Amino acid sequence: MIGVIDTDGDCVEWSFPAEPGAVRTARAAVRGKLHGWNLDSVSDLAALLVSELVTNSMRHATGPIGVRLVRPAGLDGALLVEVSDPLPDPPRERVARLEDESGRGLQLVAGSSRRWGTRPGVGGKTVWFELTVPG
Repeated sequence: MIGVIDTDGDCVEWSFPAEPGAVRTARAAVRGKLHGWNLDSVSDLAALLVSELVTNSMRHATGPIGVRLVRPAGLDGALLVEVSDPLPDPPRERVARLEDESGRGLQLVAGSSRRWGTRPGVGGKTVWFELTVPG
């Protein structure tokens, strides 16, 4: 892990090098923070989706990979999760064939999250998703 910023207790950001151990480290960081926020109900799913997006970033981009969590506000809030990398091109959702070893990450994000999307950023892009937190 390159660094961690805990801005106000409701938001945390990490930066990971684009190397194989980043996926495991990002997953553990997300689980740990969600446990600390008493959001264990979405911890496994959030960690799975983060690992998919961090893996995509490692395959297609170089440079640091950012992960950001924003704790939900209010009873009907959603956990916001963002994964950023220096590649400016948005990811392309594709339909994987049965024999394909990869290509299902964005389908998993789209099917498992409340909402998701991408946005350009300074020097790259961010893929984000929201998870509904049971009240």
